[in-house]
Amino acid sequence: MFTITVTHDSSIPPYEQLRLGVIAQVRSGELTAGTKIPTVRALAAQLGLAPNTVARAYRELEADGVVETRGRQGSFIASSGDPTKDLAGRAATDYVATIRRLGLDDEAALKYVRAALES
Repeated sequence: MFTITVTHDSSIPPYEQLRLGVIAQVRSGELTAGTKIPTVRALAAQLGLAPNTVARAYRELEADGVVETRGRQGSFIASSGDPTKDLAGRAATDYVATIRRLGLDDEAALKYVRAALES
């Protein structure tokens, strides 16, 4: 069952709440590969959001490999399941390569990560 809650008075934009909600449900196993998700218009009406807000979340989920659109058939959770761990691993590897190229040590790399996490 596809259920997402969007808090309209949150400091997190609605499209981001929707995006993060879908990812959380994929990670927890609530949404499995091949699960059909509501149309943009249906979900927008259900959540009281503008269709463009839902469309943006779906586009970003598709770009991240979490959702795949199959034309007239609709949108589905991607068959690859949760690609976010793979993307995070690649981002971390790229970061370390950049730090090494800049000649910085591991402690400096961790300092920058901690600062980014705190911001």
